[in-house]
Amino acid sequence: MLDLIDAPLNTGADAYQLQRQAVAERYTALKAGTQTTQATRARGVAQALGITEAQWVAASCGPIKSLHLSGTGQSVFGQLEALGEVMALTRNDSCVHERHGTYLNIQAKGPMGLVLGNDIDLRVFFSGWQDVFAVQEAGRKSLQFFNAQGVAVHKVYCTERTDMASYLALVQDNVQAHQWPTTQTKAVSHRPDEVTDSAAFRQAWLTLSDTHDFFPMLAKFNVSRLGALSHAGQDLAQKIDKSGVQAMLQSAASSGLAIMCFVGNPGMIQIHTGPVQQIVTRGSWLNVLDPTFNLHLNMDDVVSAWVVNKPTDDGWVTSLEVFDANGELIVQFFGARKPGKPELTGWRDLMASLCHTPLANASPAS
Repeated sequence: MLDLIDAPLNTGADAYQLQRQAVAERYTALKAGTQTTQATRARGVAQALGITEAQWVAASCGPIKSLHLSGTGQSVFGQLEALGEVMALTRNDSCVHERHGTYLNIQAKGPMGLVLGNDIDLRVFFSGWQDVFAVQEAGRKSLQFFNAQGVAVHKVYCTERTDMASYLALVQDNVQAHQWPTTQTKAVSHRPDEVTDSAAFRQAWLTLSDTHDFFPMLAKFNVSRLGALSHAGQDLAQKIDKSGVQAMLQSAASSGLAIMCFVGNPGMIQIHTGPVQQIVTRGSWLNVLDPTFNLHLNMDDVVSAWVVNKPTDDGWVTSLEVFDANGELIVQFFGARKPGKPELTGWRDLMASLCHTPLANASPAS
């Protein structure tokens, strides 16, 4: 059975070997330098070396051993249920979301996918995926999926409950010769922050019937998400102090209130639904450190936080949304709920307590 420690690189490609050797030499120089990096995680090491994280993993040097798997990773993703219990990790620049569980009800056909388990709950956007690796680092085995920009969109870590025979068989069935990850520059377009017709925009907001209609509304009015919040009116969206994020988590932990936490990047959205228990601050990081759910939020990157209020057929639904300096959504929180069910009263009361003016609370039809 294939083991990543002893597995050969399985390639004779000169171009790959040259790239790998160059990275290994730069890494050796970095460690020996007088101004060595404090970074220990792959993302930080890659940044210090001036390469992408996918390229650092592909180099299979230093503390990392890797095997390049076939395809863009979509077919590998579809086989994850066989691994049993694992830890799923999705992150962006400012927030890391880790959830233990089993990949159930996987839908991995076409450009969009789903995982709909009670523990691991994902919304997947495959169109930007490019490379997938089996990785071993510090004794931990994982599968790591990267986009065309060399950024990790999702990682799956083995745990003591993982079916390791299935993991190794999956790797063996999909291993291929190493190829150096190419990097594509993604054109970034930003919608305007201004609304040209504020009255029509507010009316459209007030007639929403489902939270999933919000994004199409932004496209219709060609406005950024943060711009929309700024123009909706205080009863629909109001900016609060960013300390409200910690206050919300601590209140939910003390009351046992079940919440939903969404963290995403262009290739993945990962969702936790349930209570939170242990809220810990370490430096600039606000953390949830529970047995099956961890959240790590860099509060230094948080520029604004908003309580957002939307009408739906099930009643009003409120969320707490957190943004960075570029106006990008870092993390989003809701009260735990299912379609067809009203919002938890405890959650709505908690959101109202963070606001300085009342939220709209009339029936959506009014």
